[in-house]
Amino acid sequence: MTLTLPPEPEFGQPMAIGARNEGVLRFLALRRSASAATLRAPGPDENELADLLRLAVRVPDHGKLFPWRFIILRDEAKVAYVQALEPLAAEQPNPEKAMAALAKVRNPPVSVCVVSRLLEATIPEWEQRLSSGAVCMTLLTAAQAAGYGANWITDWYAYDARATAVLGLTGEERVAGFVHIGAPAETPLERVRPVVADLTRTWAP
Repeated sequence: MTLTLPPEPEFGQPMAIGARNEGVLRFLALRRSASAATLRAPGPDENELADLLRLAVRVPDHGKLFPWRFIILRDEAKVAYVQALEPLAAEQPNPEKAMAALAKVRNPPVSVCVVSRLLEATIPEWEQRLSSGAVCMTLLTAAQAAGYGANWITDWYAYDARATAVLGLTGEERVAGFVHIGAPAETPLERVRPVVADLTRTWAP
């Protein structure tokens, strides 16, 4: 199936700022990630996932570099990926914990690895990496808005060079995150949130 989205705008098309959207504000006020290990089928099919990725790339991207790419993990390929990670988990500092963490990628029906690419440009590396993070967050939000449970995490296999080689990462590529998508088997509970006022000040000269 596909999501009910407006047609993709053409390059140079005027993009009016929309009116106040109470639905979006309420969604963001109550947004809560689901535990990755609890995600089960169904997940988005190929058409729906394509729609979610289309939404995910509508992020700030200074220089229009597209400093990110996607690797989809699902079905038999995901099984093979997890199997390739198992011997690497056994060699981690805490093998039991590392092996247990594989449930976060094994259980969800669909996982999207967002790969951060560092490209030759005048745009600083920091901004290119931040754009990849924005893609992760937008994909997470889009998946939840489509009615799925979702979680954006990394874990040890995002940083182990042998594990990233399994995915085919090269050079300056990094895992910005795995966005896991599916139906939550349990309702997530609200977590601790910061007191925004404690983290905010108004600058004055």
